[in-house]
This record gives sequence, C-alpha cells and structure tokens, in this order.
Amino acid sequence: MRFQIESIEAMIFTIKGHRVMLDSDLAKLYGVETKALNRQVRRNISRFPKDFLIELDLNELEDLRRQFGTANDRTHWNHKRRTTPMLFTENGVAMLSTVLNSETAIQINISIMRTFTKLRSSLKPDNSMEDRIDELETGMEETQKIFKIVFERLDSLEDQITPKLPSNRKKIGLPTNQDDQS
Repeated sequence: MRFQIESIEAMIFTIKGHRVMLDSDLAKLYGVETKALNRQVRRNISRFPKDFLIELDLNELEDLRRQFGTANDRTHWNHKRRTTPMLFTENGVAMLSTVLNSETAIQINISIMRTFTKLRSSLKPDNSMEDRIDELETGMEETQKIFKIVFERLDSLEDQITPKLPSNRKKIGLPTNQDDQS
C-alpha cells in the first residue's frame, strides 16, 4: 500500500517551528485507531523525547486548528477528542515504525520519510546557485574597477580636448532667470 506524496504532504503542519503530523492522520495511514496508536506511544514513551513528540496546550491547539482552516472553535474540537492530539516530528514518525511493528507501518513510514525528504530538499538552497551569485558579485567588483578607470581616462581626455573658453566671453541666446539676476 503506497500513498501519494501529495496526500501525505497535506497532512504535515508546522507547529513550534517543527514540521509535524497529527496522531489521527498517522493512525489513519497505518490503519489503526488513534487510541491504539497513542497507547503504544505511551507504553514506549522513552523512545519519544520532546523533539520527536509534541503535545499541545490549548493555545497551541488553536494555532493548529487555524492551519486546518476550519470554522469550528476549540470547544468543538474537545467534543471530538478527550485529549489534545500528539504531534510527531519527522524523527518521531521514524520512531513509530519501531513501536508499530507491522508491514503496513514499514511501508507507510517509507512514504512519509520520502515526503519529509522532498519537503526538506525543496526548501534547501541550491549551492550551485549560491556559487554562481558569488561569482557574479566578484565579477561585478572587477567590472566596477575597470569602469572607474575608463571613466577617469575619459574625463582626462575630455579636459585635454575641450578648448578653454575665456571667462569674460559674452553669452549668446535668450536671457534666463539666472542671467537676469547677475
């Protein structure tokens, strides 16, 4: 049973700066009840440190609810569940495969790990692009130096070529406001 990466991507949320998956979504993927999944996690809680498993308070639950885009308030959520959801980070999901030891869990975890990897690689900056930008910036500095030299030489040539006019020379043309004032 292989899930589409896009369908798993829709189940990944960002909370407290971590990409996480809800226990209920994972239970659905694994084909078990949420209660059974959480029970297995509680029995093996030493395998799930704080960076593997996040449990929310009510304010954080409200933030999560907003990511769903639902109009239901948290009292509605509380009617559906007796406990706040457990959120599993990428490492927590990987650890779930040791707690839920079934062929389905293994196959689902492979799909989920591929999804996390895809998301991570899409956000990782392209090193070759950074190198190209650095090269361009270095090249621009060199180009600016060359242009400075060219403009300085042009200025000196202009000074040599342009005839010097006497300062007492009478101006030709219509008077401007500045000419009237002098």
